[in-house]
Amino acid sequence: MNNLSVTDKQIGKASRLLYSGISQLIESARRKAAVFLNTETTLLYWSIGSFINANLKQDNRTAYGTKIIATLSQQLTANHGRGFTYTSLTRMCKVAEAFNKKNIATLSQQLSWSHLIELALIEDPLKRDFYVQMSTMEKWSVRNLREKIDKMLFERTAIAKHPKNIIRQSIQQLKDSNHISPELIFKNTYILDFLNLPADYSENDLENALIMHIEKFILELGSGFAFIERQKRITVDATDYHLDLLFYHRKLKRLIAIDLKLGKFKPEYKSQMELYLRWLEKYDMQCDEQAPVGLLLCSEGNTEHIELLMLNHQEIKVAQYLTELPSKKWFADKLHRALAIAKQNLNK
Repeated sequence: MNNLSVTDKQIGKASRLLYSGISQLIESARRKAAVFLNTETTLLYWSIGSFINANLKQDNRTAYGTKIIATLSQQLTANHGRGFTYTSLTRMCKVAEAFNKKNIATLSQQLSWSHLIELALIEDPLKRDFYVQMSTMEKWSVRNLREKIDKMLFERTAIAKHPKNIIRQSIQQLKDSNHISPELIFKNTYILDFLNLPADYSENDLENALIMHIEKFILELGSGFAFIERQKRITVDATDYHLDLLFYHRKLKRLIAIDLKLGKFKPEYKSQMELYLRWLEKYDMQCDEQAPVGLLLCSEGNTEHIELLMLNHQEIKVAQYLTELPSKKWFADKLHRALAIAKQNLNK
């Protein structure tokens, strides 16, 4: 009876090992099949869109292209089944316009067709390329991508106010070597509409609310941030200071010191943050890390102060936080003002 019991255990163990190994083989094959199917489907849809676009350009057919596509949709649906509606065909054309054959071959292995449809709707090629690279690097779902675009992530990213050649260079570096610039990580505006703060909240209320919603705060900060400590004690000449929040960014390999402020940025905040950063560099920074970066989060914006002090070109970043989501026009106006001030200072 004992021998039978031992044999049952051996059989059970061997079976579990086989099951685990075969399950991994099945899942791996399914993932490869899914990637292959997505790649082939994407290439097919792009080819259809490219073929339609090229055809419509002949003999000025674009003038009545909508009617041609509507008729074509009926013919394809009748003979090849679903998936060739008028809307589907126009999306294929749009994606074919936005991406060339070389790009689509690479992207089809990294992003779904639904991702490419969302990206193709972005008219500005530089802005589109930003979302392409960030979607790929951070593995955004289609829903995440829509949310980032809707909340104007590109316009809020610190890189947006730089000249186009600088933006293009930073995106290319990310594409070629997976090296991400801090300007692509940090934003000029953070949306903290999940805090439900009272109208007369204090800095302490803000800090407590961020800790309570730390997961949502990290999502707003962006991929790669890890929370380390709140009210980090920094002792200098027997005087204790307290840094509001300390984070670490995995890709940058830097400590990120965050201080929360009510109202507009004041020049004295710069020296205070510099003290924190020098202390962190001396006592907390590991040998394989880069120098710490400071982020001052203020409830009101004053772009010219920041530009004149050249803060965002150094190790200290200044950004505005909003407890309610404003209109897209608000973001666009703010970016235009920042671009104007940056251009004016560049020409001096």
